[in-house]
Amino acid sequence: MNVYVRELCGALARAGVDCDVYTRSWQPGLSPVVAVEPGFRVHHVDAGPLTPLPVDDLVELVDEFTAGVRIQLEGAFRPDLVHANYWLSGLSGHALKHQLELPLVSTFHTLARVKAEADADHHGQRARAEADIIGCSDAILALCNDEAAQLERLYHAVPERIEIVPPGVDHRLFFPGDKAAARAALDLDLDPGLDPDGKGAPVLLFVGRIQPLKGADVAVRTLAELPQRDATLVVVGGPSGPEGEHELGRLHTLVDQLDVGDRVRFVEPLPHDQLTDYYRAADICLVPSRSESFGLVALEAAACGTPVVAAAVGGLATLVVPGITGYLVDGRDPAAYAAYVTKLLDDPELAGLVGAQAAALARRYRWSIAAGRLRRLYADLTARRLVECS
Repeated sequence: MNVYVRELCGALARAGVDCDVYTRSWQPGLSPVVAVEPGFRVHHVDAGPLTPLPVDDLVELVDEFTAGVRIQLEGAFRPDLVHANYWLSGLSGHALKHQLELPLVSTFHTLARVKAEADADHHGQRARAEADIIGCSDAILALCNDEAAQLERLYHAVPERIEIVPPGVDHRLFFPGDKAAARAALDLDLDPGLDPDGKGAPVLLFVGRIQPLKGADVAVRTLAELPQRDATLVVVGGPSGPEGEHELGRLHTLVDQLDVGDRVRFVEPLPHDQLTDYYRAADICLVPSRSESFGLVALEAAACGTPVVAAAVGGLATLVVPGITGYLVDGRDPAAYAAYVTKLLDDPELAGLVGAQAAALARRYRWSIAAGRLRRLYADLTARRLVECS
């Protein structure tokens, strides 16, 4: 979500839309205002202790945060509208809409009732809050058709208020590159004993938060299923959410149980621009999420020319064209993932073609396109009568 906000606001600023982003101060010494680029500023708002907090604790700070944002807005130029990202910001945006009589645009990224359908933990408080925000939003952004359908089915969102605006990818960073050079840069020149033919041992990649919803365990089990015993899995990401630490421990236990400890490399979360070498170094990117509103990891991997084997859920079903840019798997069976991985590893010509086609498809997704659509939507909303709470 941070990548989404950063890239979208930058594109909007370059399209002539001034963007002020308000976020909670999480450590001492932060500048009150950071000018990211012309027309794009980040404001740090005091709310609660100056330390990172678990997401579940942030809901108690929403009122304080909202009050802080309002004070800043009253001392600055009046904005034309409020655009909230995630349900916690939606709570704040909903209040500011009524206090300042401004249109509200909401992007949720994940939804509690969708998570519930995927057997992940969720909170009734969050689902109710999301329903209230959706009922009063002047526009709700969906990242793909599947998310739009979920908003209608699970939250009774008014279809006319839903706008489907896919994210983009920064093609200045994410583009096909030299696989050997990327592996050398990451010290992925694997033990020659594991690769007797000298062709380069296979590398699988998982990028994402370590939590049950993202399915890193499926990636580990897929590795164990492969007939290619020299393959390595690189897991980039850290624990997230209330179950994150437990899930990370469970993942390490699973690695030991399956006896693949020498073939799994864990990498701490990285700055966004440092992911490019990992995408290029990999033969295949695995995205086995239980649910996914869009799937930015799959898009970035595709932009780097890396085939994707992903779950057939959410936006992933839009990004991955089976047999053309990668493969989709129904369900969570590691053997099904392993079959597609093996198909690609056993046929380098096919893998090269799929990777090239994935990169071509990814070029359709640009932040400038998303910003252009939003600029038109924003202008339209400022001329409409505000939606009243349902």
